Amino acid sequence: MDHKTVLKKANSAISEGDHETFLAYCAEHIKWTFVGDQVLSGKDEIRQYMADTYKKPPKFNVELMMEEDDYVTAVGTISLFNEDGQWIAYDYCDIWRFEDGQMAELKAFVVEK
Repeated sequence: MDHKTVLKKANSAISEGDHETFLAYCAEHIKWTFVGDQVLSGKDEIRQYMADTYKKPPKFNVELMMEEDDYVTAVGTISLFNEDGQWIAYDYCDIWRFEDGQMAELKAFVVEK
């Protein structure tokens, strides 16, 4: 499976609220860097983040996805359900690095619309 397909399948799982299937596409040592915010390391931290942040499955709109070597860049919008019961829209640019067919690192630029 090419890297873009892996990312599409992983994002589809998140959109359905299936965090464990998403994590199955990730390397054990996965690292997420939200530029200017926080860094998460390992599946357990990612799992906790998703449980805390994705109270309802996020809504993705991927506008552009590019693959080169071990990297996939996705650009689009994501809407998250917040603690006040409102959907908040964000623009994002995710840069994913793959190792051995798995997502190993994310560098995410996320800005509220």
